[in-house]
Amino acid sequence: METTDKKFLLAPMATLSHEAFRRSIQKFGGCDEYFNEMINAPSLLHKGPFEKFYTLTGESTEAEKMVWQLTGNTPKPMAQAAAILSELPGRGIDLNMGCSAPQIANTGAGIAWMLKPVEQTAAMVRSVKSALENSAKDGRPPVRLSVKLRLGAENFTEAGFFAFTDMLACEGVEQFTLHPRTQKEKFARRLPRYEYAEKLALRYPKIPVIVNGEIKDKNSLDFALSLAPHCAGVMIGRAAAKEPWIFAKLKGTLPGQKLDMLDFALNFISDVEKFQPPEFYQTRLQRFFAYYSQNFSFGGYFKTQLLNAKDNEDARKRLALYFEKCPEDRYRQL
Repeated sequence: METTDKKFLLAPMATLSHEAFRRSIQKFGGCDEYFNEMINAPSLLHKGPFEKFYTLTGESTEAEKMVWQLTGNTPKPMAQAAAILSELPGRGIDLNMGCSAPQIANTGAGIAWMLKPVEQTAAMVRSVKSALENSAKDGRPPVRLSVKLRLGAENFTEAGFFAFTDMLACEGVEQFTLHPRTQKEKFARRLPRYEYAEKLALRYPKIPVIVNGEIKDKNSLDFALSLAPHCAGVMIGRAAAKEPWIFAKLKGTLPGQKLDMLDFALNFISDVEKFQPPEFYQTRLQRFFAYYSQNFSFGGYFKTQLLNAKDNEDARKRLALYFEKCPEDRYRQL
């Protein structure tokens, strides 16, 4: 399947899609758009102590590729937060309508926007779109408004799903990212229903549609695009945490080099220290190394060692000790 005309996007992942992780991906050439871990609109407005770290781009050379994803359960904070984020470098604002985690959905955010009366969701989208238009200055166009969504609840119908996306299109949404599963399917189904991404792309030929879910290598990429060939791009999440070089690999731009897996891991820790607050160190390292561990001969042992690290220095020692015991794992041919 030809992919040279497709965009590659990093998914918004809690505790993962931050500046330190983006830098790990950039080392291999990066991707076309980086979605940050979702920002809670009320928290941003209240200027909580950690909010600045969610909007940090540091010295990134690819800040213009950022997409700021918002979550919230009422229109006014969403619109106000969108206006603030529109002033940052980046491609645009994304509304999270796909997160089905109970701690998000039960508050009226995430996928709950797909389950509310459509007029209520339309009013929220309209308010965000208006805020972006009002924030545009000096003759520049408003930043792009996009939505990441699922198929809906377990009893969704195709007609109901497209009535909802028709509303989004009418309210000015300019890009869709579809994870074609229902609210509770999660990973229970073997594969997402990629054919719905294709139907969405054909329904809105002027709106880019991005397909998301279970794309982790060339075979899964080709399979997804065989069912959704008219999609403008693919979004990759967990597989990028395992292999931050996956975007270059799928684009065919990855140089045939040996990567020092220890050095790469140590640099990640250093970047976390540079771009995250100390209160976040543990969760950010644990989440990343849970996936990175899958590269190694004794991945379960590697994962356990890093999850049990007391602090960053202990993590560094445990990394060095692992590669002393398993030197054959240290260098990987990319």
